[in-house]
Amino acid sequence: MTGDADANVPPAPGANDSYPDERHSISSNDDSTAIEVIFDPGNPYRRKSSLVYNETANPKLATSRSKQLPTQCLVHQLLEDYRNDRPKSGHRQNNSKQEDVTTQAGLDQYVEPKGTATKSHHANVSAIEPESDASTEAGQADEKSWKQAVKKPNADLDPQYGLNSRLLTKKQLTDMAWGVRELSRRLGSIRLKFKAQRIFLLTKVYDHELIPKTRAVAKWLLSKDRGVRYTVYVEESLKENEDFDARGLLQELHTEYVDAGLMDGNTPKSALNGRLRYWTEKMCHKRPQTFDFVITLGGDGTVLYASWLFQRIVPPVLSFALGSLGFLTKFDFNEYQDILTTAFRDGVTVSLRLRFEGTVMRSETRTNQNESADEKKTQRKRDLIEELVGEERDDEHTHRPDGTYEILNEIVIDRGPNPTMSYTEIFGDDEHFTSVLADGVCVSTPTGSTAYNLAAGGSLCHPENPVMLVTSICAHTLSFRPIILPDTIVLRIGVPYDARTGSWASFDGRERVELRPGDYVTISASRFPFASVQPQGRRSEDWVNSISGKLGWNTRQKQRNEGYKAWEK
Repeated sequence: MTGDADANVPPAPGANDSYPDERHSISSNDDSTAIEVIFDPGNPYRRKSSLVYNETANPKLATSRSKQLPTQCLVHQLLEDYRNDRPKSGHRQNNSKQEDVTTQAGLDQYVEPKGTATKSHHANVSAIEPESDASTEAGQADEKSWKQAVKKPNADLDPQYGLNSRLLTKKQLTDMAWGVRELSRRLGSIRLKFKAQRIFLLTKVYDHELIPKTRAVAKWLLSKDRGVRYTVYVEESLKENEDFDARGLLQELHTEYVDAGLMDGNTPKSALNGRLRYWTEKMCHKRPQTFDFVITLGGDGTVLYASWLFQRIVPPVLSFALGSLGFLTKFDFNEYQDILTTAFRDGVTVSLRLRFEGTVMRSETRTNQNESADEKKTQRKRDLIEELVGEERDDEHTHRPDGTYEILNEIVIDRGPNPTMSYTEIFGDDEHFTSVLADGVCVSTPTGSTAYNLAAGGSLCHPENPVMLVTSICAHTLSFRPIILPDTIVLRIGVPYDARTGSWASFDGRERVELRPGDYVTISASRFPFASVQPQGRRSEDWVNSISGKLGWNTRQKQRNEGYKAWEK
């Protein structure tokens, strides 16, 4: 199956004028079939009946009627087209027995913010996300943009500019999570062949053993022998790095091109400068569509850093194992030339890994000049459970957002530098689950189940499971066992107002934030999964081999059987 990607894409806001080609999406003006989907008949998960292509709708790509947004990458283009190709409710009119029980089941109710779901939110909404979640005004900044945005009946949620997942209704959150899982399942049976031109290289810039390897990969990509003239992006700090030697690399490439007759000897050396460029964190956050493909050289931490850099859309990430454990790094660096050649020539198999969206919510100070002193004194005795579960007035908001993060491993709320235990409350949707006295609470994705979650005594979980793993850290009770929740829940963990001390939240081990009494963190399935390139073969078997070989899962000596004889009767 082949799809055409529209090449007439408007420039991305704030594109760098010095790099004019960054304004475009992954589509190429000279390539009418930028992406090709190839079925893999040898895939072990494909039944024989599934080889009949017309039985199910396969992932489709953007057509001339479906323009690719300037901020879309390959994977999110597929997500958008898959969502558009789903049957509409009007196609079900032949079944007279079907009823819409969304309202009775409460699936059209917004989990957060409260006090607004009863008015005009029974229809799907499409909104433009604000520039920042932080606001000095009372109330929630993203909710205000949400209210002011277009509220068309039956409007679809745009995958790039839509609401944060914590602001979706239960039904919308379920549909979103199901759509991502279904597409991930289908992507596991096909190879995506697309034209990648702008390659993002990520490594540990402080590791002197990895920098020469990064230089070798960059030189190989920029070599005259490549059929595509790649543009390679490396971290800006490598520009003056002696081990990387960017000037020497360009000189070597210039000599190579001249000797091959591809360049005139009088051609200035700066002619190749435009193909070796440098990325910054700001570029990754603001213009992720600049990059077509990501290559990481390092361990799992390097892959997590890639997830941190790309907080929204994530280009396909191919990871070479140059670290310690390597649950996320599946490719051998010694074979990088063959691996990359095969990936660019024959296509790649992509796995969509679930990420969480975590938002820090700050308690708002209530101020009313008309209140008496007694009322103000009583007002200070606030209850977090009442504020998060009870009904909130439309003209009063108890909390405001203060930063949203996309994470691949886990969100941890712990005691931080405090010598005493942390005291937190856990909520799921509109229910209060429990109070926790512990060193902290770890909420992990399936991918992160082998990280902090494992160290805290949590369950191992296959990365394709659509779940949240909640594990206490040194709980001061014998009965708090790890629990596994569906990824359609909006989880909230907060510090009650009467807690002795505050707590601290960290997101994939980064951006450590203090939570004062009254603050909480919302955790929900992200609408921006992590696109990880997988080797051909059995993914489940590969994961089991990883936990067995790297963690020693269920490893013991075999039971001896020498000299064993059955009892004589």
